[in-house]
Amino acid sequence: MTTMAQQEARPHTKEVTVELLDIWATDPKGPVALHLKQTLLPVEGAGGVIFPPTYADIGYNIDTLSDGTRVATIDSIGSQANRMEPIFKASGDGQRENVLAGLIPQIEIVLHSEEKRSILDLAHRGADAVVQASPTLATDMAKAFEALRRTGNAALLCTLAPTSLVFGVWDSRGGTGEKRPRLVRAIIRAWDVEPLHAAAQFNSAWKALSEQQRAELEKEAKAKKTKLSEKGLADAPATFRKVGTSAAKYLQEFRDGAPNPERRVLGGVLAKGRIEREVTVNLVALRGLRGEGDEETKQVRKYLLGLSLLAATADIDLFLREGCHLRYTGEDVWHSVPRRGEPEEVDLASEPARALVLNYASAAAKHFEARRPKTLLHNFSLTEAKKLLAKKDEETPAAE
Repeated sequence: MTTMAQQEARPHTKEVTVELLDIWATDPKGPVALHLKQTLLPVEGAGGVIFPPTYADIGYNIDTLSDGTRVATIDSIGSQANRMEPIFKASGDGQRENVLAGLIPQIEIVLHSEEKRSILDLAHRGADAVVQASPTLATDMAKAFEALRRTGNAALLCTLAPTSLVFGVWDSRGGTGEKRPRLVRAIIRAWDVEPLHAAAQFNSAWKALSEQQRAELEKEAKAKKTKLSEKGLADAPATFRKVGTSAAKYLQEFRDGAPNPERRVLGGVLAKGRIEREVTVNLVALRGLRGEGDEETKQVRKYLLGLSLLAATADIDLFLREGCHLRYTGEDVWHSVPRRGEPEEVDLASEPARALVLNYASAAAKHFEARRPKTLLHNFSLTEAKKLLAKKDEETPAAE
């Protein structure tokens, strides 16, 4: 977050006003995007080892550029969206009030007697299979996606699940197949990384057992077609990671008489270069949405711009996973990106600017408040979920 003193030290930074926000939201000749590049550091300091996410068979997602530089994905676009979306979720503890929660409908789905889930926690938001299997919600959501498909009218979806538009949505499980790009896109990468490996040795009580006990356990394990080490009854070294059957054909544990580093247990990466979080607000996609008539079109765009900017400027927690705890460093410098010409610095990081954006979003939200559904609690239906499973393959588009 940029302090007032830092803001005063940047005389070329343009002040954000309501008029400027309106231009971003509604003027087709306005800038095409807003962009932020943040520098991050491990909490342990520069040079600390961090753990990227792992993916089946490939391990870390590391690309090697033509000059040999290795770039690692530290947090994917989808993961970043899932971390930002809960800023709009009600606290639920009865003690803290989240002012952002009042900007959107707080729809929840009862899965069973002991579990309910906010729509903000669903991976596919308004198009999630759980929504499709909740009859009292699915009907309205289907109408919203159909209006979006036919005319680009996003007003109904704004009254039900506006974050579906902010963070992107694909009605792959519904009847429309409607797909809308993210208005807010964020990703974290680390540059010039050196992959590290780990090794561990689990020592069980196997040696302390009697010869008869070991024989009995070995016989039982063979009969049950299981390994004693998997049950914690035998020593187990951890030097090679497991991969799928197909990948194992090509990724041998040893290669040329030495351990194959591609099969070693992953031990994080050492980032010798920068760790960066990039955030982009897509104003072209925003201005591609509309409402019922010119006036409501303006309200749709202003509302979604307000929500997008609140999400994009939020200081979300950067404890991404075990071994990957990052922090912000330096000041945030946002740029307005024109269709042609040089990007222009704009103040979206100072407290006054963020307060202005919150007020802007709150004012725009009033247009949709009266039209929000009166019922916010919906029941998941196992029967409807079974119907989804019964759909023919050609009726269900491939997953995103």
